[in-house]
Amino acid sequence: MTAVQILSSEIDVFADINQALENPDGLLAIGGDLSIGRLLSAYRNGIFPWYEQGQPIMWWSPSVRAVVYPEHYRPNRSLSKVLRQNRFDLAWNKDFLAVVEHCQAPRAKQEGTWITEEMKTAYHELYHLGHAHSLACYEHGKLVGGLYGVSVGGTFCGESMFSLVSDASKVAFAFLIRSADEIGATLIDCQIPNHHLQSLGSSSISRDIFKQQLDQASQHDISWYRLTGELARW
Repeated sequence: MTAVQILSSEIDVFADINQALENPDGLLAIGGDLSIGRLLSAYRNGIFPWYEQGQPIMWWSPSVRAVVYPEHYRPNRSLSKVLRQNRFDLAWNKDFLAVVEHCQAPRAKQEGTWITEEMKTAYHELYHLGHAHSLACYEHGKLVGGLYGVSVGGTFCGESMFSLVSDASKVAFAFLIRSADEIGATLIDCQIPNHHLQSLGSSSISRDIFKQQLDQASQHDISWYRLTGELARW
């Protein structure tokens, strides 16, 4: 592909993900909007939005994808030690907006954030429609970590996570995977591989393999809202 796809309100069908650019890796399309229909179409096809305030919406499907398979996941030794301490309480679909806002806050050595106000509004709407979910991590009743993402059948597409105290996001990540395994979900999409995700147990697979596994997992009728309820200690 020599040029990215230009989306508009009239063009709502994404190009084949294998037409994504090699440089920058995975850039497939620019423009369009964050309507619910377009977002769901993106996630079902292995595409996600990623851009900064002041930029046009950019849609990506990288050539290499970071994933976790809940059935085979085992926390590393240091995380296992943290989990045995039972320091945190965790809850699904509680304080969704607060979790997103904490993820939105600029990180150390980071000037801005890629979670724009437009994105926050769109994912909040996805949450109300049952497509987006949050996992909140509390210590002594205070929100100290968590993550959120979008469910596509038996796949959880992770968007972002945050931590205000040591290990909170790592525990939330481990609890996500345990929860997914309990309800029969088979794939956690972590998007772009990096050292931190690898340390948490992610694997790297090609775009084609990811799309095949996404298609298979998407056929499973999984209710992520089964996880909503009282606090769980971990």
